[in-house]
Amino acid sequence: MNNLQQNTYDLSTGRRAVQHNVLRNTYWLLALSMIPTVLGAALGMALHLPLGGGLMMIVFLAGAFGFIWAIEKNKNSGLGVALLLGFTFFMGIMLTPLLTRIMGFSNGGTLIMMAFGGTASVFAVLASIATVTKRDFSGMGTWLFAGVIVLILASLANIFFAIPALSIVISVVAIAIFSAYILYDVQQIVNGGETNYVSATLRLYLDVYNIFTSLLSLLGFAGGSRD
Repeated sequence: MNNLQQNTYDLSTGRRAVQHNVLRNTYWLLALSMIPTVLGAALGMALHLPLGGGLMMIVFLAGAFGFIWAIEKNKNSGLGVALLLGFTFFMGIMLTPLLTRIMGFSNGGTLIMMAFGGTASVFAVLASIATVTKRDFSGMGTWLFAGVIVLILASLANIFFAIPALSIVISVVAIAIFSAYILYDVQQIVNGGETNYVSATLRLYLDVYNIFTSLLSLLGFAGGSRD
């Protein structure tokens, strides 16, 4: 009986150690991924890349899903990390239209810092909750995925309709969905549902990226100043 208890304890301890390592590596890689994102955004702004319009939205989606497929295909090798960093550089470039619009405001820099600080705060709070809570968020996965599909379709439609009110609704809903995804994704790591730190980083990066862009869009609508 004692041997059985010891073996069970050892397995539990080993599992927790693996989960801790995945979470730690995920956070390190997530932090590192911010560097290519900033570099990509800076390059896009410096070159004034014309990335607006419906065609570029299609290019963006094709490029993003292509990168995601390649990352998942190579997630168990160093190539997966390189592809992930390349993806974050690409996503930084694709921030160009939003950043250009925001920097057209006299307080554009302040709005960007507010969005960054707000996103960091949301992530810190929700990741902490997901790490310590006993509540099970695994049931949200299907509903959140369905919500993302609706968001993509609504965003594509609004490219052609250009309804400001719909843009605001999309941003608010996106913040809610991807905030919930942080709870879901972090808990997947903590509970051992996700054991690959490259995949985990990709998911959390997308959560953070979408919260940041949606929050920045809202701040632009609500607080942008031309003075």
